[in-house]
Amino acid sequence: MAGPANRSDNSVVWDWIIEMTLTWGVWIATGSLVGLGLIGTIVPFLPGHLLIFGAAFIPFFSLPERGGLEWWLLVALGVGLIVAQVLEYLSGAVCSRWFGGTKWGAFGAFAGGIVGLFFMPFGLLLGPLIGAAGCEWLFAKKTATPATVSGVGSVIGTVAGLVLKMVVAVLMVVVFAIDLFWL
Repeated sequence: MAGPANRSDNSVVWDWIIEMTLTWGVWIATGSLVGLGLIGTIVPFLPGHLLIFGAAFIPFFSLPERGGLEWWLLVALGVGLIVAQVLEYLSGAVCSRWFGGTKWGAFGAFAGGIVGLFFMPFGLLLGPLIGAAGCEWLFAKKTATPATVSGVGSVIGTVAGLVLKMVVAVLMVVVFAIDLFWL
């Protein structure tokens, strides 16, 4: 009878189908997380860099031979994640100081940036501006013009930080692609 021979041929085919389905599923999930990560660099409350970092873990730990990825990719993406977070939280405060603000202006820009996250989309720019200008005026006893210049500096820093965060995200994706396709 040919039954057992056909059964083993069918099991090979089914094993191949299951393996291909799982492999494609891993790469679809990875690509989706990378895409969401790039969107998350612009959209607040969506941790873009963390999603890109997490996307590398899916093939690394679920596919044979680590999905073709090397360990240094995880290290490089981790560094990118840390750099992006530092840029996000310090850019407004650093620029506020650069535009002549005091430590109070830097603190106000930092605190205003955090509070501004809850009042999107305008809070992203108005939070550091109001925080830096308000702290300069209230605590550093500056007049309206220098306090406003410090606040404008914090807005410029926030925008520069957002642009740099997008650059870091694109670099993270490029490093991911280089490791995946060329190394």
